[in-house]
Amino acid sequence: MEKLDCILASTSPRRRELLAHLGYRFDAVAPQVDETPLAAELAADYVCRLAIAKAEAGHGLTDGKRPVLGSDTIVVLDGQILGKPKDAEDAKATLARLSGRSHQVMTAIACAHDKGTSHKLVVTDVTFCDMSPAQIQQYVASQEPMDKAGSYGIQGLGGAFIRRIDGSYSAVVGLPLVETRELLEPHI
Repeated sequence: MEKLDCILASTSPRRRELLAHLGYRFDAVAPQVDETPLAAELAADYVCRLAIAKAEAGHGLTDGKRPVLGSDTIVVLDGQILGKPKDAEDAKATLARLSGRSHQVMTAIACAHDKGTSHKLVVTDVTFCDMSPAQIQQYVASQEPMDKAGSYGIQGLGGAFIRRIDGSYSAVVGLPLVETRELLEPHI
């Protein structure tokens, strides 16, 4: 049986793929975490709290011998968290708000291990090009936006609308590679 280096507290195929790029052997668990924002909670505090909660809940589902990674990604525009769209109309409205503007993608990564939990926050500025209503309609019709924070996936069709990023591409996808390696290395 293969020795596992760590556990990923996520079912996200994008996070699995990114963690595999680092060469770690891992298994995944799916902890249940309440993702309701607290009253007056700042976006950065919210995303860090969720990553830590996922890592610690995942650690509780394992034998505790390996570090457990938890991560969360949010899109923030004008201080407001833009979650996953409720439906196609919500996705269209979100994309219309992002069109021609810059926003922030915040990804927090947490590592629960035998000595406690450590975490890091990565903030990336993302700028959309102008999107016509027809482009928004066509993109939403692809269904790609429907399970993504901010209603887009930079690693897919949505990347065609990203004019620039300032920060970590892998963090926008869902798992910042440098910070993940930095958190894991001391515990493997």
